[in-house]
Amino acid sequence: QVKLVESGGGLVQAGGSLRLSCAASGFTDGDVTMSWYRQAPGKERELVARILADGDSTNYANSVKGRFTISRDSAHNTAFLQMNNLKPEDTAIYYCNVEHYSYHSHFTDIYWGQGTQVTVSS
Repeated sequence: QVKLVESGGGLVQAGGSLRLSCAASGFTDGDVTMSWYRQAPGKERELVARILADGDSTNYANSVKGRFTISRDSAHNTAFLQMNNLKPEDTAIYYCNVEHYSYHSHFTDIYWGQGTQVTVSS
């Protein structure tokens, strides 16, 4: 059974830092791409950062480039999002997203975490 556990959200002042973690378990084979999305009140959910199974290939939303860094511990399917120089506009619920490609079925399944609140005060 696939399980995603997020942690690390909270309240921080502008210019501060937070680190989010997402531990994914329950995969028996295949490639796991891990991403962070966020959704602010009244806005659509948007991709923040993604890291591929190789652990080296990443991409970021333009709004967070140079401030956020995504990394992973591939042996444990755990992803981290280091968020520096936070701004009030970064306030949102952050969701962990996992895309699991199965070598056995050749299908890709998508899973979401429960979300963690990040609030940046000005």
